[in-house]
Formats: sequence, structure tokens, C-alpha cells
Amino acid sequence: MQKIRKLFGGLELTWPRLLVFAVLAGLYTGLMALLPIAKDTSFADIAVSFECWVLFGVLILLNSRSPLDAGCKCFVFFLVSQPLVYLVQVPFSALGWQIFGYYRNWIGWTLLTFPMGFIGHYLKKGKWWGLLILGPVLALLGYHFAHYLDELIAWPPHHLLTVLFCAGTMLLYPAAIFRDKKIRAAGLILAAAILLAGGFLGLRADHSFYNTTLLVSDEDPADPGYFDERYSVRLEDESFGEVWIYYEEGLDCYGVKAELKKPGSTRLILTAPDGSALAWPITVGKDSYDRGEPVPWTGR
Repeated sequence: MQKIRKLFGGLELTWPRLLVFAVLAGLYTGLMALLPIAKDTSFADIAVSFECWVLFGVLILLNSRSPLDAGCKCFVFFLVSQPLVYLVQVPFSALGWQIFGYYRNWIGWTLLTFPMGFIGHYLKKGKWWGLLILGPVLALLGYHFAHYLDELIAWPPHHLLTVLFCAGTMLLYPAAIFRDKKIRAAGLILAAAILLAGGFLGLRADHSFYNTTLLVSDEDPADPGYFDERYSVRLEDESFGEVWIYYEEGLDCYGVKAELKKPGSTRLILTAPDGSALAWPITVGKDSYDRGEPVPWTGR
């Protein structure tokens, strides 16, 4: 535990080391956002959520010399690392330089890192009011824990490492930061309570992937892809979710809406009033799907 605690206040964080840290963090995050093999895994979560960046920020502010030093170093770290995440992707993305449009989501957070680093440095004093500083951090991690627990249940084992990382760091922060046993115990109780609440929310979520339209009716009733409210529709494997026929007034046509719950392959079965049926192969991804050509359905 002593070696771990050294990370939380016992390192010499010089400006050159900080800049190297920022560059490495930005390069790694940009690479994880690019690699197809990392898509929808815990390794790519660093590009879309805060849990790893919270750890980086806590390490920086606790290893700074003063509140002003902590605020400046946190701000510079994020000012360097975040644009670098998108710069790495420019040569490989179809969006090109337009990918920097996503950076707008991080500009506000980057500006907030100065006051957060300044205030967060006071955690080093180990006083009881440090729990008021740490509490919002634990709540943010609890939110991510609940979100990724939902994702893990919907698509195991995706995001398992992120769930474990959120839970582990929530318990680690009070244990490593506070030396006073009573304050440390209070911090661990607070972290455990937030974990339990996040676990409850994650378990109670509907675990759906997304809602989408899988099929739109052809206009001509003579076409094989035509259907209306008289038809019925289902997924061959109903564990993939629910499907139903709806009428789209804006397009003046019928469609098949789906609430998808897991990835994999199944078939969409559309049955006409006369009993004939067509089957479309469907491959479901995390936030997309592929639909093949229809074939007559015979029940096999």
C-alpha cells in the first residue's frame, strides 16, 4: 500500500515529465479510437468517457507542489492531450480535419481542469472536508460504473475491464489519499454506497442496444417487399429484441421498428396474410446492423 500511496503524492512531477505524459496519453487514446480491434471494448472507452482521465487528473494534482501548480499542470495536460487525440486520427478518418468538431465536447472540460486541479490539490491535506472534494469524483465514476455495467450485461464480456477499473479506482482513491483511519473509512463507505447505487441502476437498466428501423415497405403492393398493418413480423431468435410494424406518416409508408438487445446474427421473418413469408438475414452490432437479401421462409 505504501508504494501505491507514493503514486498519490510522492512523485516528482516536473513540467517535462508532464508534457511527455500528456503526449503519450493523447497518442494512446487516438490510437485506441482508430483500431478496429479496440472498437466497443474497454481499451477504446478512454476515448469516450472519463474514468481514465479522472485517474490522470488525480495523479497530477496530488503530485503538484501547490494549488496553483496543480491547476496549471492539469490544464496544460488536458490542453495538450485532448487535441492530440483527434490529430492522430486526421490522416486515417474519412472526416479528415472535420473530426475536430468532436473536440468541442472537451473544450469546456479542459477549461474546468484549472479550478478542479486547484481545489483538488487540497486533498493532500487529508482533512475530513476532502471528502466533499472527492465526493463528486466518486459520483462521476459511479455513473460510468452503472453505464458500463449495463453495457457489460447487454454484451458480455465487452467493457468488463472498464467496470472493474471504475469500481477499483472508486475504492482506491479514499484508501490511498487519506491517512486518517476514520476519514479513510468514511471515504470507503461513501465509495461503497455509490458503487451499490450504480450497481442497482446498472442491473435495473433495460440492457437494450438501440432502437432502429430494420425495414421499409416497398410502395407497390405487387412487389415482394411490400407490407402493411395486416402483416406480422418477428425475429427468428426473440432474445435479440422486439420488432413491430408501424406507419410513418412523414414518408407515407410502413416500416419495421426494432428494439435490439444484443449482438449476433438472426433472421427477420415477415409473414403475409396468406401465410407466405420472407426472411432477411440480420447481423446486429453495437450501434449498427447489416441486412441481407430476403429469401422465402419455409420455417427452417
